[in-house]
Amino acid sequence: MNTAIIFILLIALMLTGMPISIALGLTVLTFLFTLTQVPIESVALKLFTGIEKFEIMAIPFFILAGNFLTHGGVARRMIRFATSMVGHWYGGLGLAGVIACALFAAVSGSSPACVVAIGSVILPAMVKQGFPKQFGAGVITTSGALGILIPPSIAMVMYSVSTNTSVGTLFIAGIVPGLALATALGVTTWWIARKHDYPRLQKSTVRERFAAFRESIWGLMLVVVVIGGIYSGIFTPTEAAAMSAVYAFVIAVFVYKDLKLRQIPKVLLDSASMSAMLLYIITNAVLFSFLMTSEGVPQAMADWMIAQGFGPVVFLLVCNLLLLLAGNVMEPSSIILIMAPILFPVAIKMGVDPVHFGILITVNMEIGMCHPPVGLNLYVASGITKMGITELTVAVWPWLKTMLVFLVIVTYWPPLSLALPQALGMITSAR
Repeated sequence: MNTAIIFILLIALMLTGMPISIALGLTVLTFLFTLTQVPIESVALKLFTGIEKFEIMAIPFFILAGNFLTHGGVARRMIRFATSMVGHWYGGLGLAGVIACALFAAVSGSSPACVVAIGSVILPAMVKQGFPKQFGAGVITTSGALGILIPPSIAMVMYSVSTNTSVGTLFIAGIVPGLALATALGVTTWWIARKHDYPRLQKSTVRERFAAFRESIWGLMLVVVVIGGIYSGIFTPTEAAAMSAVYAFVIAVFVYKDLKLRQIPKVLLDSASMSAMLLYIITNAVLFSFLMTSEGVPQAMADWMIAQGFGPVVFLLVCNLLLLLAGNVMEPSSIILIMAPILFPVAIKMGVDPVHFGILITVNMEIGMCHPPVGLNLYVASGITKMGITELTVAVWPWLKTMLVFLVIVTYWPPLSLALPQALGMITSAR
């Protein structure tokens, strides 16, 4: 009965148009102060202890690094490098967009930043070369979602905070699925371009390719700094995030010189604003997780599923359906912070590996960012292309189908996520 009251109250507040973070906080406080006898001191204590996790500090640093890179000309150089490599294939600029999104994802950790940075440069070029605007919008909207699967990923940090799973292991586990999804999106792009005989660029010479690589090498080295530093043990993931912010500042201001010193205060302010918003959501989600646990919701859900004879196969299918439905009304940070604490204990009881489960949730979040009504990438792409959400929804559909097929593969083939961390000795064996 109490569980039903919690969710009815939360949904009712969300339907009023109230921000999810505030709806979470009000739901918890209303329930605690009217239906239980919880001292107010314990609520305040939980608020502070819930967010004093070292991993949370990685979030503002990755956001800051992404903003420096977005304003610092890194994206433009990555696009030039990608175009020199695959521009002569069918749909060359579209394929370059997929590769550039994958490369930028590996240094930014943010999906919307990826869409803005790559899309604002490559979409006008695609239209100028003769590609339909819908084709370019579909490529960039979906490929931009790689920003939360290819590490470093803010979504993975959120999952780590919610479930106490190693964020370093999650980052390593996301590499192979991220590259696999980028390949699948690239194949879809190539197939559509070949079918409609879209334009191709002239093949670049070896000298041109080397020049493009040399120009983009400073940005690409950030991947080595983050992933290499974490795996070698030089940095913790949080320290790697801080290093990435410092490195991004140096290359944007002093190496590429595309970011002027007078622009730094605005970049810092934008980063602080986004970080504060996410930390506020985390704070309220911590309280909601505390309430769910104290009411025994995850345990009751696990016991009910086991009693019904549901195994891991059915449980993972239910998880995917729930997460995809949640993606219709919420943005990824809120979904992870609300759903992960509820589903994670059930997953462990069902024998699902926590790292595999984290990658599964992240792929669901990617798909949620590319479909209406609240797909964040759709709105970002709409601002760049001046296309309506309905038109964009039709444009992304071929790539969205590819992502749904990929979700099934990730869900039921754990080695795709676990093979690399197992090979590196970060986890011992799949559960």
